[in-house]
Amino acid sequence: MTKAKLKWQQLILSLGCLLLFIACNNSYPTTNPGVQVLKVATDPTFIPFEIQTASGNLEGFDIDLMNVLAQPAAGIAKIPGFTVQFESLPFDGMISALQAKRVDAAISGITITAERLKTIAFSRPYFKAGLAIAVREDNQNIKDFNSLKGKKIAVQIGSTGADFAKTIPNAKISTFNSGPEFFQDLLNGNVDAVVSDAFATLYSIKNGKLKGIRVVADLLTEEYYGIATPKDSPHLDAINKAIATLLSNGTYKQIYRKWFNAEPPQLPDSWR
Repeated sequence: MTKAKLKWQQLILSLGCLLLFIACNNSYPTTNPGVQVLKVATDPTFIPFEIQTASGNLEGFDIDLMNVLAQPAAGIAKIPGFTVQFESLPFDGMISALQAKRVDAAISGITITAERLKTIAFSRPYFKAGLAIAVREDNQNIKDFNSLKGKKIAVQIGSTGADFAKTIPNAKISTFNSGPEFFQDLLNGNVDAVVSDAFATLYSIKNGKLKGIRVVADLLTEEYYGIATPKDSPHLDAINKAIATLLSNGTYKQIYRKWFNAEPPQLPDSWR
């Protein structure tokens, strides 16, 4: 065998090995390009809508709802579908994250308001809520909205409770990043009352996490929560259709009963 012929055989063998290596690598891709990741922001301090367990997992009403929405039967998922990837963010940072399109959606008991609709979009309402006044059990002086005048009020920063507190004459408002923080301030006697989501407060009282606190009178407001998205989200129409499916097939009712042990109220097709 000549040296030239030997070199050609070695070259062909090397090329064959290279092609085999490429083929093997293509047979086992590291990711599945057919599955789309839906990045969803949430604040895991808003119990029972978002809860972070001791093991670091997320659970809650909103978490269950979002996970079910992304299942093929609900309507968002296309074959092979979406995978929801939750990203924990402070509540007051969600709107800016949506505007910058760092996330595809946000779900965290976010009230649909005209002001928020100027910069982001919302799904159809998925929850009827409202604000309530929480006080220490031994406080008999605060009974309604008028009783809050001139009092020290705690609220969560960026929330509708914070907006509402601004309408209370002469109120001294303290803002906090999360519910556990402002409720602890209430128990410590640093504030007179908390204005916050009624369902989250009642749930925490019922489950013994807010001993020494009670809710005063009726709801201060009537609000609707929506799934927030960027203005031109390609997913919004599918999200709305999926919510409608869960409302009609009984799945929404099952999730609501699980977390609130009650029958869900009727929800409108749109905010207004």
